[in-house]
Amino acid sequence: MPRMLDVSDDVRAEIGDEEADRLLAGENAPGSYDCTSCRTPGDSEQERTSTVLFIGDETAVLAFAHATCLPSQVVQVTEEQLQGAVRSINPDGEPAQAVPEQAVLGVTSGLILISGELHPALVVEPTGPIVRPGSTDIGDDFLPLLIEQGFMPVTELSSVPPVLHGWSVLLAMGQLHAVLQPGTGGGSPVAWWQAHQALQVAESWRAAANKHQQVLLFAAPVGSIGRQPREDLLRDALDKAAANGKLVAAAMPLAGT
Repeated sequence: MPRMLDVSDDVRAEIGDEEADRLLAGENAPGSYDCTSCRTPGDSEQERTSTVLFIGDETAVLAFAHATCLPSQVVQVTEEQLQGAVRSINPDGEPAQAVPEQAVLGVTSGLILISGELHPALVVEPTGPIVRPGSTDIGDDFLPLLIEQGFMPVTELSSVPPVLHGWSVLLAMGQLHAVLQPGTGGGSPVAWWQAHQALQVAESWRAAANKHQQVLLFAAPVGSIGRQPREDLLRDALDKAAANGKLVAAAMPLAGT
C-alpha cells in the first residue's frame, strides 16, 4: 500500500533523494504514528502525512505529523531539546519518533457583543509559545505570523474586524470542524486548525453564525486569555488582551451550516 507521505524539498535536501524515495515507497515510513504536533494517532496509509525533520547540533530525527497539523518541513532545535524529545526507539536502535513540545491551538467559541449586536466568535490561544518555523528564538511569533497572514491588531473590541479573504470557518451538522486558510499557489483551502473531534457549538452561536454568515476569529498568545467558563469572563479577558496589545482578529465567511 503506497504511503500518503509529503516530503518537502527542504527535507529531501537534508535526507537525500535515496532516503526520500524509500520513504515515499513505504519502505521506511511507519504505517501508524503519533502526530508530532497534536499527539494523536495517524496512519500514513489512510491520511496525508507530513515528514518533519528535527535537526539538532549533532543529531537529526525524522518525525511524522498529520498534514492538516503541520506541513513537511525542517525544524532546527537544540541538541538538548532533540535528545529530550526522543520518546521511542525502534529495534535497530534508531530514533523512531521525535516529540518536541509542540504547541497546540486551543479554540473556544462564544458570542461577543459589538456595537449592540451579538457576533459568533472563536478565540484561539496556543498552549505554548509559537516560534517561526526554522527559528531558534525562544520568543513568541504567534501574532506577527498571523499579522503577516492578514489578521489585524485589535486595541479595543468596538468594531467588527475586516474580512480575511480566502479564509473560512467550516461548520457542518451544527458542529465546528475547522478553520481553513488559502492553499499555496492558489490551490484548494487547507486546514489552519482542525478539530480532531468535531466541537459542538451552542444553538445561539450557530443561529448568530447563520444570521451573519461569518465568524469573528480572535487570536492571542499563550497566557493571554485562558479557559474562561462564561462568556462575560471571556469578553473581559479579550478586552484585557486587546488593551495590552496582545490580540489580533479577522472576520471569516461561514462555510457549511
